[in-house]
Amino acid sequence: MPDNAATAAARLSSAPMMDWTDRHCRFFHRQMTSQTLLYSEMVTAPAILHGDRDRLLAYHPAEHPVALQLGGSDPADLAKATRIAAGYGYDEVNLNVGCPSDRVQSGLFGAVLMERPALVAACVAAMIDASPVEVTVKCRIGVDDQNPEQVLPDFLRQVSAAGVTRFSIHARKAWLQGLSPKENRDIPPLDYALVHRMKAEFPHLHLSVNGGIATLDEVEAHLAAGMDGAMIGRAAYHTPADVLLDADQRVFGAAHPPKTAHQVAEAMLPYIEAHLAAGGKLNQITRHMLGLFAGRPGARHWKRILSQEAHKPGAGPEVVARALAAVGQFAA
Repeated sequence: MPDNAATAAARLSSAPMMDWTDRHCRFFHRQMTSQTLLYSEMVTAPAILHGDRDRLLAYHPAEHPVALQLGGSDPADLAKATRIAAGYGYDEVNLNVGCPSDRVQSGLFGAVLMERPALVAACVAAMIDASPVEVTVKCRIGVDDQNPEQVLPDFLRQVSAAGVTRFSIHARKAWLQGLSPKENRDIPPLDYALVHRMKAEFPHLHLSVNGGIATLDEVEAHLAAGMDGAMIGRAAYHTPADVLLDADQRVFGAAHPPKTAHQVAEAMLPYIEAHLAAGGKLNQITRHMLGLFAGRPGARHWKRILSQEAHKPGAGPEVVARALAAVGQFAA
């Protein structure tokens, strides 16, 4: 099993989420945890080959350890995209075999690839040949009428034979027919027990469990049950302070004290100033910060000020400072 920064960090990871885990979100999350592995949004191989690479792949050095998630099903294209991404210094390249959206299905990548383990094996083999860093896979336990008890171990067997030693497994089926992507995140039942059995069946693989995990208590329970890692999605976005502020201490054994939510907000101000100076807009960053004080005194004031003010022309870091002051007054 590779011993590298991404593997060590994968004890806890923040899931790749389309339209959410962009570079500004990841920088924000990094202010709360120095060790958790952060994933990019899924970027398709054709987009990298033919699009604006800097816009798609650039990130702040502080984001490390950071992983790039790729979408695609053509081994040659994925190898080329992996080679290009290597120049940006990601700590890991991950292949998406879990996204259930119609757009992804029509492009023959994402969860539909659970039906084609041999193709996935060919894809990752090509990516591994092109990559200086570890290539991993994020998958489901199956799709549609597949029997996960049979499909998942066969998938892990075939894909690991191609050289992948680390998988993140969303413990739900994806229903490609009849459910929307949003419904696929909630309606198919979770089967954590199956994922745990996969760890027992494949002890040489590094397996992280994903799906429905919302607290560090749940993360610790999965780790105690023998999983190598846990991946949190929506909870890390909507209630980031609850999930990430104590992660270094509770999951990684760090001795330093956690930051407060106030300190995190203040730490974002220089980053915001630099983004604005480069021609960016305030709400491109603050839209990811709305949940920072979720469940804490003053949360409604924080969210209201950012929501109403950050999109206005000329809005700057003073909006965040004003929102933070409102939180402080309310809390007092």
